[in-house]
Amino acid sequence: MVWGQGAPEEAARRAVEGWLRGELSPRLEEVLRASPEEAPRLLERYAFFPPPPKGLSLNLESPRVEGNRVFFPAARGEEVGEVVVVLQEGEARRIYFRPEGMALPPYLLSPAAGLGFLLLTLFWLFLLFQPSPFRAWLLEALALIRAHRGLYLFTNLLLYGLFALGAFLAYGMPEMARALQALFGGALEAIGLEGALGKGILVLAGVIFQWNFTQGLFLTGLLPALLFGVPALLLNALRYFVFGFALSPALLGQAFLAHLPTLLLELQAYILVTFGGLVLLAKAAGGEGYRKGFRGLLLAFYLGALFLLLAAWYEAWEVSFLL
Repeated sequence: MVWGQGAPEEAARRAVEGWLRGELSPRLEEVLRASPEEAPRLLERYAFFPPPPKGLSLNLESPRVEGNRVFFPAARGEEVGEVVVVLQEGEARRIYFRPEGMALPPYLLSPAAGLGFLLLTLFWLFLLFQPSPFRAWLLEALALIRAHRGLYLFTNLLLYGLFALGAFLAYGMPEMARALQALFGGALEAIGLEGALGKGILVLAGVIFQWNFTQGLFLTGLLPALLFGVPALLLNALRYFVFGFALSPALLGQAFLAHLPTLLLELQAYILVTFGGLVLLAKAAGGEGYRKGFRGLLLAFYLGALFLLLAAWYEAWEVSFLL
């Protein structure tokens, strides 16, 4: 919505006032009850302008401007944060509340953090070619895959297959896929991932790895896999289908080929931790005990982290030079 010409602070302030009055955000009930023709437009608008949280208070008199973004100090009860307004040619393109704890730690965006991630990568790769625990764990993880190749093949076929199914269906519903893509983009922007753009490949790679490792591999991979693998399998089955729908060649076009290595590496990391959870289930059910299965899960988790390391470097290079 255009709020007229003038300083970005004023345009952002007027947009936030309209947002607080409920003029920009469709209600979730509207999205769920909308017709198939109307639902994509409402879902996309819901992604760009999620409704203000209940109990939100903010200071419209002390904005901070950084490029095309205007930040207003805000709080929800005792939860401190900021309301972010993304402007484009005087128009509010996105408004959302970002709690302080949800934002990326500032140190991750520093040159020192980027250099540290480079040194970590080089040190890790060096140890893989030397007699070390890192090399031993890698060899043991590969042996685990060979010992359970049927289970590993099943996990790959199921999850990559669901990704392909979602990508195929997006050709028939491009507007809905585009809306879902906007929803994902809003979630990534809400954590401040855009702050890593323009800070160089080292910083960007470190931020990508940190996010994928903590949120993807650990919180939604390893932890649910501890419950005998089934929750991780169900979660990733849904995730891969949705990823395929939102990242289909129907939307990305030729950019899909450039992004394909990132997808293969990152998705393989989550496949590995899912596979590890199923190994845990198989060993526990087969009488070998939870402890042996748990070790198998940790080995798969370790190998998945290595795939994420490689994916982070490629994706940082891809974003910086190809996209």
